[in-house]
Amino acid sequence: MTADGEPAELTERIAQAVAGVPGVAFLRPGLAGLLRSSVAARATGRRVNPEESRAKSAVRVGQGSAPGTLAIEVSVVLRRGHRAVDVTREIRAAVRRTVPAEAENRPPARVTITITGLV
Repeated sequence: MTADGEPAELTERIAQAVAGVPGVAFLRPGLAGLLRSSVAARATGRRVNPEESRAKSAVRVGQGSAPGTLAIEVSVVLRRGHRAVDVTREIRAAVRRTVPAEAENRPPARVTITITGLV
């Protein structure tokens, strides 16, 4: 979670930026992310749109290992015909543009990208 209390908004902005990267078919968490979102939905008792829940659980924002840093995890499905290394570089750049470190006086976020499938 971010220190300023806006993780949901930040997560949504990151998800939108990643979805716009060429080669990204859609955001989709792995099995652990799906289970996490299911448990969270049951705990709150709220019904959620499965597609929206999947996209939100595909982006996780948390505290980094160093004080004041962010750790961002993104899970995506890629389109065939795109080199994974190129797409992941573009995803990382899109996330860093969405979360500029200089604007908030903190070190750059650590961005981890997991490819959960190809279509």
